[in-house]
Amino acid sequence: MRDGAAVANDSTTTVAEPARRRGAIGSGHRRLIAPAGFLVTLAVTFLGLLAITFFIGRIVPIDPVLAVVGDRAPAAVYERVRVEMGLDRPLTTQFVSYVGDVLTGNFGTSVSTGRPVLEDLARVFPATLEMATLGIVIGVLLGVPLGVIAASRRGSWLDQAIRVVGLLGYSVPAFWLGLVGLAVFYARLNWVGGPGRVEIFLDGIVQPVTGLLLIDSIIAGDWEVFGNAVWHLILPASCLGFFSLAYIARMTRSFMLDQLSQEYVTTARVKGVPERLVIWRHAFRPIRVPLITVIGLSYAGLLEGSVMIETIFSWPGIGNYLTVALLNADMSAVLGSTLVVGAVFIGINKISDVLYRVLDPRAR
Repeated sequence: MRDGAAVANDSTTTVAEPARRRGAIGSGHRRLIAPAGFLVTLAVTFLGLLAITFFIGRIVPIDPVLAVVGDRAPAAVYERVRVEMGLDRPLTTQFVSYVGDVLTGNFGTSVSTGRPVLEDLARVFPATLEMATLGIVIGVLLGVPLGVIAASRRGSWLDQAIRVVGLLGYSVPAFWLGLVGLAVFYARLNWVGGPGRVEIFLDGIVQPVTGLLLIDSIIAGDWEVFGNAVWHLILPASCLGFFSLAYIARMTRSFMLDQLSQEYVTTARVKGVPERLVIWRHAFRPIRVPLITVIGLSYAGLLEGSVMIETIFSWPGIGNYLTVALLNADMSAVLGSTLVVGAVFIGINKISDVLYRVLDPRAR
């Protein structure tokens, strides 16, 4: 009997061993395929973004040659510059050349500043990043609790007040909110700084390292510049934070209402679990995953949608740079700015997808 059992065990081991090997090989293949698929998706998306920006630049009724030579230049000069810019070549050849230039970091030269567009973007983008980051922090820290409170007290006056705040965030124009903020909190009350990133007499004192003035002033140990930068940053970041707050609070309320109607929440309440734990431990945990996507989209929206706020506050960011480029028909700067904003939007979405998988094992 022992010999028969040994033979059976050996047979089972012999049969199971290839299955385990195949499972290990399949698991290894999946680990390789997942990053490869992610990179392919990212590359295709970025190529699509390149195509969109390129063809939009060719469709818009702006002549980049005139932006360089002026409308009074002789025909010979116009034609020479047109050839130098490669606009006489077929459209497909121009697109291939455009993709090659972008991949090597050549976004062209800005007509407005006379510097390479990439150099300009490296200078202005940190200002937008700084303002949008503080704006999303304000939006998350206020929007998520307000959404949870509104859902947990559905139908109350507090719920109605929070919904009105959300409605205002969707309805109030950015330029109006910025102008009213400047008129009240800067001109009237002098609680915050006015237009610009710092006062004129402090501009250029701190040597840029990261481009983020708050961090650079801390590195330099210049607390006067740091305090002045915060004083100027509060109002524009609060305006952006108000818009993100409205969106985040509304989506949080919607997610929480769905969870609070689930049976497991009712069961927890019947068992006598304190309401605070029911809301934050049982109902809030499942909504963290969709909230990541909401916050990511809101953050990307602040980075790309801060044009009006930057214009009103004379903020030296990518939105203000893009506005000046459009007014000057500077297509190299316009396309470069659009491409950077689109790339940031893609990157934030991909980061949100990764966090989604980290927080929710079912999505892996």
